[in-house]
Amino acid sequence: MATKDASAASVSMASPSSSLIQEISDKDSPKILTSDFLSELQINDLLNENIHGVQKKLEGFLNFHKLPTSLKEAILLDYYTSGFWWAKDKNFSIPQLSKFMALLDKLLHNLQTLHASLEDSIKFLGEVMAEIGPNTIEKPYMNVFNVQQANEIIDYLKMSLFQHYKLYEFLFFSPRDEIVIGTEKVIELVKSAASPFPYPLEEGMACDIYSAFIVPPPTSTLEVEDIEQILSEESQVESEATEVDPLANFTIEEVKTVLGQITDEVISSIQAEINEKLQMQEETFNVRIEKLKQA
Repeated sequence: MATKDASAASVSMASPSSSLIQEISDKDSPKILTSDFLSELQINDLLNENIHGVQKKLEGFLNFHKLPTSLKEAILLDYYTSGFWWAKDKNFSIPQLSKFMALLDKLLHNLQTLHASLEDSIKFLGEVMAEIGPNTIEKPYMNVFNVQQANEIIDYLKMSLFQHYKLYEFLFFSPRDEIVIGTEKVIELVKSAASPFPYPLEEGMACDIYSAFIVPPPTSTLEVEDIEQILSEESQVESEATEVDPLANFTIEEVKTVLGQITDEVISSIQAEINEKLQMQEETFNVRIEKLKQA
């Protein structure tokens, strides 16, 4: 059909694998994009959100539960969010948004499940645009996009999915090492010494051997009270010893004499330092005065 050939030619493709293209076409062309990727209710919900709200809603619609740690989910979420926001800026209607999002999903589906090459995906895009694009004479009820919108969709896919096609292939088919960023361990805590349970570092010892030869005998209540009384008396003696005044053996006159001597020594040393500094300043000023006189 002429329309189909024109739409496919506008994608500027290379010769794809005929067997894979036939497989994709046989499965999808007769009822192409009929099962919508997002429902009209979900599309309406997304239209009322900003870019961050759209991303959050799509995260729930797509059941992405490992987004903080999954690079694959983060890339796919960005892929769908960017596509929806671009189509919204183009003022696509709700049916157009639904078909466009289904097209984005179908292209990734062919890549992931059928291992479609770049040429295969370009060919498939041409067939899709011929099916749901403008001037479909055989099936006019499937006209969704006009000529300008069809060209804009092709240009968008060229610079988004097709330009980074190798990266998406790497995402789906290249295994990656899983990095353990967290782990859980169960630790058994040691019970109190009163129960028949071994102390730490004695885990391999039988409980009866431990109880018979290692565990200390229980202390009677009387012995505990005696120990507490001795400790309290010792602490009382220590506190009384620390409260003794060190100046209790000196008279007031002796204290005044000692303080006077210390004060005189400190003042004399300070006075000598001040005199030395004054003398140095005086010599400096005399030198300056002599220079001024000579000038």
